[in-house]
Amino acid sequence: MSTLKEQFRREGFLLLRNFLDKSVVENIYREAREIFAIQIKRVTGRTVDINNRDEFENAMFEFFEKDFIAFRNTGITVQHSLSLHRFATDEKIVNLLKEIGIELPVIGARPAMQFNSRFLSKDGSKHWKLDAHQDWRTGQGSLDSTVIWFPMVNAGADLGALQVIPQSHKSGLLAASTSGYQGGITASLKDEDFVQTEFEVGDLLIFSAFLVHQSGNNITRNIRWSVQLRYNNLSEPTFIERGYPMAYIYKPEAELVTPNFPTVEQLETVFAAPTPIV
Repeated sequence: MSTLKEQFRREGFLLLRNFLDKSVVENIYREAREIFAIQIKRVTGRTVDINNRDEFENAMFEFFEKDFIAFRNTGITVQHSLSLHRFATDEKIVNLLKEIGIELPVIGARPAMQFNSRFLSKDGSKHWKLDAHQDWRTGQGSLDSTVIWFPMVNAGADLGALQVIPQSHKSGLLAASTSGYQGGITASLKDEDFVQTEFEVGDLLIFSAFLVHQSGNNITRNIRWSVQLRYNNLSEPTFIERGYPMAYIYKPEAELVTPNFPTVEQLETVFAAPTPIV
């Protein structure tokens, strides 16, 4: 058994330093900002420099306040960016999964990008700062379900990097509230058991879906940009026996999201023959 596999099984997680190509991380980060910048310009009238972090993130906050629905939809749209999905099946990621024991990896849920800040929260909601939870509850896949998490900016305690309880993946599925996104653990946990992780761009955290973890507290004015990937193991016996259950349900809206759209004229404009070049 490899050293990585032994450590992963013992501790329930690995924090791999400088594992990722920084240019690949930057491509994902840049594409997300470019998508947001388009809607920021439409809603606020501002053309922002996506490379000026404070300027861009202040524009994000303004966008959030001026048009929450458009902000939410844009946030969903960045989850479908090509660079993010391309990364989720990268050979280096697949090889890492196999090295820790995921023999036949399959994506457990769509790749997710998160941009957490108390300034991107409505009505006191704490969705930007998740309480202690286990990711298996929302995925319910193979017993060796695995999660990959990494920030796209340097992230330590001040920015709210994840806090984990080593070896908690062997404690079983803990009692939790089923309300909210993560099903927060209701069992008693000790604050001193949590270990604060620290990241530089290129570092990667891989952990068991049963590992107890929570968001740190982002006390800065900056956004914690991060990526989360989830995987199941198609060869895990109980996953096979349960018929490969899928707890995530994706479905379209029942009604048109934009009433009376599109018109015939709009379609004619889109599909009009290009003007020949003389």
